[in-house]
Amino acid sequence: MTIVRQRRKQALIVFGIATVVFTVLLELIDPSHVSHGPTILDFEFAVTRSRAAQIMAEWGPKGRSAAHLSLLLDYGYMLSYGLFFALAGFAVRDTARARGWPRLAALGTVVPFFALAAASFDASENVALLLTLAGNGGNFAPPFAAICSAIKFTLIGIAIIYALCGLALRLRPRLLQPG
Repeated sequence: MTIVRQRRKQALIVFGIATVVFTVLLELIDPSHVSHGPTILDFEFAVTRSRAAQIMAEWGPKGRSAAHLSLLLDYGYMLSYGLFFALAGFAVRDTARARGWPRLAALGTVVPFFALAAASFDASENVALLLTLAGNGGNFAPPFAAICSAIKFTLIGIAIIYALCGLALRLRPRLLQPG
């Protein structure tokens, strides 16, 4: 195993663990658990200033505080999931090249960067949501956050599907071998 592949494997493990930890942590501190109201995902897709204000009112002070903490911690999550799925995509691309899977290899020249772009859209979304939480988002921030969120989910979804397809193809020969 080359040093690059070894380092990438180590980084995948570290970023994979960090992604799981952030996923659990962010679920635990979701404002809906404090307020028994809307989730942070509902806030991401509020779209209008009035709907965002309604969500924040339903959350109350404790829910808004939880949302603020969630949005700040989300920056670490972006880093972990963005790098994890980018590195996973590069690993799939390299495996596809080595095994002679040209279509999967060709997709691998672009798709791993979708994970990084998704994290960037997530960061922009969070800025808009933090502005909205602070009462400074005006009419612009809620729809901007919703657009960024939709793009984020589309891009990361494609990156995840690419990584899973690569994993399935890599495991397929092992699964088809007789016991």
